[in-house]
Amino acid sequence: MTTEERQAEKGISEIIGAITDPIIVYPGGWGDTLPDWLKTAITLERLISNMAAIKGEEMTGTDAEVCAYLFTASLTFPLSSDWTQIYLYIATKVYEKQRSKTSGVTMPKDIRVDLITDYQMGLLNHLKGWIYRRRTTARQDRDRSNRREKRNEEADRKEQMHPKLFDF
Repeated sequence: MTTEERQAEKGISEIIGAITDPIIVYPGGWGDTLPDWLKTAITLERLISNMAAIKGEEMTGTDAEVCAYLFTASLTFPLSSDWTQIYLYIATKVYEKQRSKTSGVTMPKDIRVDLITDYQMGLLNHLKGWIYRRRTTARQDRDRSNRREKRNEEADRKEQMHPKLFDF
């Protein structure tokens, strides 16, 4: 397989992954409480991220994915002040992007965070990278499992068509 073919295959895998990859949530059983609008936002932001990658930007987790992860983490344990600021910053960005402009509803001023420190931005970027790696690892594991299953089915089919004459 040539480099161009591999790049094309990777691009297709990323597009399919934007739709089918699991949403990474903090372990603790709160993953099923994610609002539907956030799940939709995750898919849309993943697709937008894929388009940005075509233009040369690095693939990473999206703001909506971070919002979902921190949402479930905050339901599991109290967040530190840095992570609370990061969560409110990301929640503000995601909510403002996804809300209906005609509704007039905005993020409440008392919890709205528009800027975070450089240290907090570093933590956020690290979390985005970690989420992306977890998501792609899950996709690769799923793909490997599917290929293995197909090989086994093909081997079983061949064995049924050509039974062994002797068992040693």
